[in-house]
Amino acid sequence: MSGSIKKIVLAYSGGLDTSIILKWLQETYKADVIAFIADVGQGEETEPARQKAVETGASAVYVEDLREEFVRDFVFPALQANAIYEGSYLLGTSVARPLIAKAQIEVLRKENADAVSHGATGKGNDQVRFELAYMALEPNVSIIAPWRDWDLNSRTSLIDYAEKHGIEVPVSKKMPYSMDRNLLHISYEGDVLEDPWTEAPDDMFLLTTDPRKAPDEPTYVEVDFEQGIPVAVDGERLSPATLLEKLNTLASVNGVGRVDIVENRFVGMKSRGVYETPGGTILYAAHRGVESITMDREVMHLRDGMSPKIAQLIYNGFWYAPEMDAMMAFVRQSQEDVTGTARLRLYKGNCDLVGRRAEKSLYDENITTFEEDEGAYDQAEAGAFIRLNALRLRVRKQAGLS
Repeated sequence: MSGSIKKIVLAYSGGLDTSIILKWLQETYKADVIAFIADVGQGEETEPARQKAVETGASAVYVEDLREEFVRDFVFPALQANAIYEGSYLLGTSVARPLIAKAQIEVLRKENADAVSHGATGKGNDQVRFELAYMALEPNVSIIAPWRDWDLNSRTSLIDYAEKHGIEVPVSKKMPYSMDRNLLHISYEGDVLEDPWTEAPDDMFLLTTDPRKAPDEPTYVEVDFEQGIPVAVDGERLSPATLLEKLNTLASVNGVGRVDIVENRFVGMKSRGVYETPGGTILYAAHRGVESITMDREVMHLRDGMSPKIAQLIYNGFWYAPEMDAMMAFVRQSQEDVTGTARLRLYKGNCDLVGRRAEKSLYDENITTFEEDEGAYDQAEAGAFIRLNALRLRVRKQAGLS
């Protein structure tokens, strides 16, 4: 197998794992290694990673700016679906993997390479997400997953390997958090976080202000939606990536977007993760607010029933699966009338929906008012409605059933 592989495309970040993997692939397969760097909004310049890949021996380096595509084609559809995994996780890492894998496969085809490789461990979800996407897009592709093959079985051994080969890495043995960052979020795992009872250290967080130190005055922000897609902030129309960047700034200053959870990984284990998703937290609250006055009740309930399943599919790596396509087709149709504006108050870690409006709102104050409704609603009709809905309950009791 290794003898037939002459050219490998590696999903490369310049971090601990992929820095070492690039060198390991060269030594193990005696093959050319092409480093593929996907810019999905890591918050860092990609040039240092490119230079590092070259210095480590990459035969070629591809750097692609995928930020707009990431937000437009992956983050926003997940938002339309209200896809939240296990009630808390906004899928920041999960939703980026299918895009990175797609772009990586495109490089494989362009270079006529023999295999793709990634830096995901054999314990995590990312190995599944990358490889399901690879095989969905290129069914017979060869995949190299070093973490499942080598004997470097810990962060400490990786750092030792890096030092031996003169590879600079952005972590130390003192604080070896595993982090993943993109325009939607940043995640933290490992080190002291492996004890679910231990509070995350204050100095770990990179994006958001400590809510206790956030401004004493609230920040108000308005988000406009068209067919369930965010298009403007405070009346200013922005591109998808620019819009999310602006909300990230507003939320981060106010300490909004921190989540500390123990989640169920697809491979079967429980894992503790800490996430910062500042702008995404605003978007989910705002989207729900506009939906509340524009979506038909039964359509909303049907979509809400799908939301946990869609979140599970994204989390588990089935973005390109037919069931995902089918459910997302319904989601897109359900969003046709979700056009309007939500107003939110950001204050010391809280993101509160305080207003919503839409030109074609289903909310009718003349019907819902506690004051005189001028005949818009006949309350006497409610008695017959209730009696009809109680019919099966009355018949069941009369029949002696419990």
